[in-house]
Amino acid sequence: MSLSALRAWGVLTLAALVAQPATTAGAATPKHPSKRIAPAATSGTPHHAKRHRRVPPGGCYARNAVVLDPNTDQVLFAKNPDSVVPIASLSKLMTVMVFLEGRPDLDRWVAIHRDDWYGAGRTHLRPGELVSLRDLLHMSLMCSDNCATRVLARQADVNPEAFVARMNAKCNELGLDHTRFVEVTGLAAARQPQIQEIMQTRAYSFSTSRRSITIPNTDRLLYGRYEVLGGKTGYINEAGYCFATWLRTDTRDLVAVVLGAPTAATRFADVARLVDRTTSPTFAPTDR
Repeated sequence: MSLSALRAWGVLTLAALVAQPATTAGAATPKHPSKRIAPAATSGTPHHAKRHRRVPPGGCYARNAVVLDPNTDQVLFAKNPDSVVPIASLSKLMTVMVFLEGRPDLDRWVAIHRDDWYGAGRTHLRPGELVSLRDLLHMSLMCSDNCATRVLARQADVNPEAFVARMNAKCNELGLDHTRFVEVTGLAAARQPQIQEIMQTRAYSFSTSRRSITIPNTDRLLYGRYEVLGGKTGYINEAGYCFATWLRTDTRDLVAVVLGAPTAATRFADVARLVDRTTSPTFAPTDR
């Protein structure tokens, strides 16, 4: 995704997501934790040295990042802005935006099919359960549930290829010339109250036809010092840990997107450092 795509996507997509209810955001654990290697002993005495990684220039570990002012579209910080990279579950924002354009009855209950569930990874859903579209919408945005997202796309009454074609058509409409979707469980969105409300919710409880479920929001910044207007996390091996958010500080609104962070925690720390830096009275906008 290029800088121009990140700008447009950051403003248009997050503006649409800005109001969703958040869940109890617990500390996410990296799917592939690094191994702990004991340092070699010297002079027969155990040596417990702790390695500290130096924060890179600009305060951002993620491979790609951009921070902008959504009111002026001014880019305040950019790191590797011209790279075309995957965005993982951030694509679910676009999936949900296209789904909501069909004006679905969110109170309608639908069945979870085995095809929805199979290969979806970790999911709270089980084949044969009945769940409302409203609850599936929360699951897709708050905890990136792939099974829930598949069901939403299936309810659009078009085949998967046609739904993805709608997502790409929406990209063209929004001027995202360097963004292309190949399936429905990736991310994007704009200014819809339903999406905004869900993204600001810390925890959400609901019942299927068989049991009660509570899901947390994966956005840890909902528990921080910022007013979070919206945000979405994502992760796949190819993309690394990704995060897009719209924050309100004491001085201004900021949209920040980080892609390819090395750990789940790093993506939030990157955003916090970038927000602190770009709101400093001595800050001067620069691209990296």
